[in-house]
Amino acid sequence: MGWLDDETGLDRDPANHVPLTPLSHLARAATVFPQAEALVHGDRRWTFARYHADASRLAGALAVAGIGPGDVVATILPNVAAQAIAHFGVPAAGAVLNAINVRLDVDTVAYILDHGGARLILCDTAFVPLAEAAIAAMDGPAPRIVEVPDPGAGHTATGRHIDWDAFLADGAAHHPWHMPRDEWESIALNYTSGTTGRPKGVVYSHRGAYLMTMGTAVAWQLPPRARLLTIVPLFHCNGWHHVWTMPMLGGAAICCRDITARAIHDAIADEGATHFGGAPIVLNLLVNADEADRRPMDHPVHVYTAGAPPAAATLAAMEGLGFRVTHVYGLTETHGHVTECPWSPEWHDLPPSQRAALQARQGVGMPMMEEITVLDDVGRPVALDGTAQGEIAMRGNCVMKGYYRDDAATRAAFDGGWFRSGDLAVRHPDGHMQIVDRAKDIIISGGENVSSVEVEGVLMHHPAVSLCAVVARPDARWGEVPCAFVELKRGATVDEAALIAFARERLAGFKTPARIVFQELPKTATGKIQKYDLRRRAADL
Repeated sequence: MGWLDDETGLDRDPANHVPLTPLSHLARAATVFPQAEALVHGDRRWTFARYHADASRLAGALAVAGIGPGDVVATILPNVAAQAIAHFGVPAAGAVLNAINVRLDVDTVAYILDHGGARLILCDTAFVPLAEAAIAAMDGPAPRIVEVPDPGAGHTATGRHIDWDAFLADGAAHHPWHMPRDEWESIALNYTSGTTGRPKGVVYSHRGAYLMTMGTAVAWQLPPRARLLTIVPLFHCNGWHHVWTMPMLGGAAICCRDITARAIHDAIADEGATHFGGAPIVLNLLVNADEADRRPMDHPVHVYTAGAPPAAATLAAMEGLGFRVTHVYGLTETHGHVTECPWSPEWHDLPPSQRAALQARQGVGMPMMEEITVLDDVGRPVALDGTAQGEIAMRGNCVMKGYYRDDAATRAAFDGGWFRSGDLAVRHPDGHMQIVDRAKDIIISGGENVSSVEVEGVLMHHPAVSLCAVVARPDARWGEVPCAFVELKRGATVDEAALIAFARERLAGFKTPARIVFQELPKTATGKIQKYDLRRRAADL
């Protein structure tokens, strides 16, 4: 008889099995680090004891308002203290947190509120008109609004709704938390960008969220008492779960409502920020900042960047400024980042441009994931030769539970036991992945595939270019040709012919942009360039 055949009495028990949840991090921190600084918003400070108490008050107030396990509570908040507190207080009431992008249009917000079934909205005063208009456009029952003023940012309460402090007064600092009975219970509902139709509701589990915090701490080598600057919007993959991570380390979250180079440098100099995450557009913001907006840095600052493949030129410039950037990759469907490009000691002696090119790869799977690979059209792993292309596919505990109220889309997403990303990539001999392009962004010119990422990377090396995006433009002869949209650095000049010539020296003829348009690029709230908008513009040229 084998070992596994004789496990009599070896059952799960409250003594040896507790459902995993990031709520446990703040519960522990309130005991272990009660007087340590946990949360910063302007000139306001929260210790872990107060942070836990406010989350408890929120949970209690939600219960008084009739919000119970499984109910959805939405937020329309920038990165302010109430948003961080809601990340603990809403699930502590047993409810599901639905953090909504503050830059969405009224119709999309109304759709999300209807589809998700939110019963209550925690709403920043600046976005109360958006919430009110969305509620008026809803088909279903109207959620109640709790208004969160931010006087320090010039947003005083409208008086049309109960405000945050009055609402929390209905709760108690020692209100008991509703911890999950099963770690598969839902903790958050996040909506995709919806660039090709209505956004999908992505559901996260307590288990996935907990393991994301653990994996992030290990991969990023977060130290005790790290000080995180919240640049990633907390409505985007719950801020990559970094606010859920900080209490585990006794670290502080520093709220950043308005993302500017000056605000980032001030937080580093005045608040001792040591870490932040951000899209490549944030890196460009820092690289191109005016000297008046920069301040001396007396400690290294570690940065996770994701959202789009960062240009090697940007990574090299960030290194020169004293930032230690790690490229990570993930999707809303994977709780955020699930691959990383860790620093290798062998890169130390390489030229800066070569180091930056290596750092721009999507890298390898993070420790909380089971397997991440690149599969060809018949589901086989591609060769590790840096040439063979396939689709990034993954499996692991940080893949979403599924799409809310969309069984067909969930089944399609998990076909064959993998979550397919939609990103085309190669794998190099060292096992690192590198995205070639989004499947939908590949340009097919005269039968040849053109990677928009490759063309963008070349254009970003021009000293006058701040940002660029390359899309397909219809062409009578070639079917499609590359068309580049370019933002120039402040005060810089270059004309279309010169920039096309610059690209032609570095690219094959069929990869060289046929047109270059100089304009500000349309972006999402998380800094992603809206290529679907640019495709429409390119078609009209």
